Amino acid sequence: MKKYLLSFAFILLSIASFGQKQTKIVGTWLTQDGDSKVEITQNEDGGFTGQIIWLKNPIEEDGTEKLDKHNPDSELKTRKIKGLEMLKNFKYDEDEAEWSDGTIYDPKSGNTYKCYMWFDGNPNKLNVKGYIGFSLIGKKVNWTRVLGDV
Repeated sequence: MKKYLLSFAFILLSIASFGQKQTKIVGTWLTQDGDSKVEITQNEDGGFTGQIIWLKNPIEEDGTEKLDKHNPDSELKTRKIKGLEMLKNFKYDEDEAEWSDGTIYDPKSGNTYKCYMWFDGNPNKLNVKGYIGFSLIGKKVNWTRVLGDV
């Protein structure tokens, strides 16, 4: 009987550990250039998305809010940058210990890239790599977790 209880306890701990690893990405992140903060949340389907919740300079020179003016879709050029969902469709890959199969939108260029994200030991430094085609070619940036007041 003890053997079964120990096995059951081990299974429960393994499941809890997986959930903690998977959701480690959830939170608010300051982008590498310090121009924006992105809030990453987990969706009902288990995937992860990220929304711009703060901009260092949210207002254009003419006094209007910054819009998605570089978007290639003319219908989206009038949407506000603040509130924009820039990370979409990420899934946690336990074998690779990364969040992958998602996309990242760059409002400064209007381009969307394939993307994956991971940690290198420090849970407050998120590596974000966007790429076109092959992941060997792309750009990696580091985001810093925002602790305390957002």
